[in-house]
Amino acid sequence: MKVANAKTEQTTTQKIQLVEGEFTISEANDVVTSLIDEKLNFHKLQRLSLSEGSSFADTRYPDGRIGELEREKATARAFFAEARKTGATIKINGTLEISLLK
Repeated sequence: MKVANAKTEQTTTQKIQLVEGEFTISEANDVVTSLIDEKLNFHKLQRLSLSEGSSFADTRYPDGRIGELEREKATARAFFAEARKTGATIKINGTLEISLLK
């Protein structure tokens, strides 16, 4: 049996330098936590929108992403707590790549 592979062509159309620079541990913690919180809010609103009017709506994707982001937030919190012990500064380079899929 032959299985045809669907090929998606991807062309990067835009890059946005979202965060770049050196930060104190406190500042870096605030930046990263704020970004994660915004994504959490987005997925929570998405889940609410899907389930509004139907208690049987499929919310597995936003539920999964919310869980993943909560774990990432805990990982970041632990990282910054460990970094505080060293007194180091934090370098963040966050580029958002937006691609057009055809």
